[in-house]
Amino acid sequence: MVNLNYITDILLKLLNTPSPTGDTDAAISLVENAFAELGITTHRTGKGALLATIPGKNSDAPRALSGHVDTLGGMVKEIKPDGRLKITNLGGYYPGSIVGEYCTVHTATGETISGTVLLEHQSVHIHKVDDIHSHANKLENIVVRLDARTTSAAETAALGIQVGDFISWEPRAVLTETGFIKSRHLDDKAGVAVMLGAAEALVRENIVPAQTTHFYISTYEEVGHGAASGIPKDTVALLVVDMGVVGKGQTGDEYSVSICAKDSSGPYDLHLRRRLESLARANNIPHRVDIFVNYGSDGSAALRAGLDARVGLIGPGVDSSHTYERTHQDALHATTALITAYLQEE
Repeated sequence: MVNLNYITDILLKLLNTPSPTGDTDAAISLVENAFAELGITTHRTGKGALLATIPGKNSDAPRALSGHVDTLGGMVKEIKPDGRLKITNLGGYYPGSIVGEYCTVHTATGETISGTVLLEHQSVHIHKVDDIHSHANKLENIVVRLDARTTSAAETAALGIQVGDFISWEPRAVLTETGFIKSRHLDDKAGVAVMLGAAEALVRENIVPAQTTHFYISTYEEVGHGAASGIPKDTVALLVVDMGVVGKGQTGDEYSVSICAKDSSGPYDLHLRRRLESLARANNIPHRVDIFVNYGSDGSAALRAGLDARVGLIGPGVDSSHTYERTHQDALHATTALITAYLQEE
């Protein structure tokens, strides 16, 4: 049932569409068009999120899925006297994780200017290695070197760059011959891709979900309020589809769907979690139950905002989160299979 080629194609397109938190229209348009091609109606919410709905056999207990297209990024904080840019972060990440990354500044006029993220004390031929290392963990020591002839604040401003312009990181998205997808921003574009994959499978197989189902694509998850609004109030169960954490101390891996029992906001609904575990076992879907220690989700935001619903969290296992991430097509397949099984269950 799962069309892995469709999911991978959508994912790569999403990864290559810049969408730092607060500047997500292009990614939302891509997802909007993908739903339209499936014949699924959508509308945008007041703060720019997308809601798509598939009518179910029943509508007495509507369900919702949530994923987010907004990603980590930056914003111009200051234009330095030498023409380089100071950054303020969008979302939570270790400053050293972006050093050396290519980036793009998105100006108010719609122009884009490429650059590279560097330490102010970068060259080992000028600075001591220990000094370079000691500066790598502070955002205040990081600048953007623009790919333009500028050596002054005035010359940079003349390019159309100003404080408040968004900065996106180059994703470097790659699909390897061994089925790995390496890229920035798999959190949570991998989740959105599998949500579309589940919708595509239902449409292609002429399957009507057991309950009317809403697909909510949020735009402010990385700063904590993505699904604080926009989920229909009559929703009985919300299944968040976000990345599964892979690394030291975790049970998850890059080949399975992770089912989250608890994150920083507390435990997810036990009843819904047990249903998901049972469905995974019954359908031979590779899965891992895990706890995410430093993690919050759209489900956390929805619950804090007062959503009266059971909330669960699943997602493909992603290694090295909030840096240069990696997952495998097997994890995308497993997550999509679990979603489609869940949506068909009465």
